[in-house]
Amino acid sequence: MSETVDHERVLEQAAEWKAAGKGVALATVVATWGSSPRPVGSQLAVADSGDFVGSVSGGCIEGAVVSEAQRVIAEGGTRLIDYGVSDETAWQVGLACGGKCEVFIERVD
Repeated sequence: MSETVDHERVLEQAAEWKAAGKGVALATVVATWGSSPRPVGSQLAVADSGDFVGSVSGGCIEGAVVSEAQRVIAEGGTRLIDYGVSDETAWQVGLACGGKCEVFIERVD
């Protein structure tokens, strides 16, 4: 699942995955700059299997965020990741719009 959905649906899906015994992480846009495609507060729920629902960028960085979320699920802790034109990985994982966003990832326990 990768479509943009509302916060309630993202949280409902995360709860369903947890109830089914899956590891889950929640990624939230906490800051943006320029023409970032999703506003602050946009969320993505990720299961340990790599399934996800919601959006933090409209498709530009979802794959990278899912990978980081899977690490958070496996290792614990949190991650604050900065994606965009000033990021050293901009040529590998970046926002096509030229904007920038910070994404906070935490495991749902």
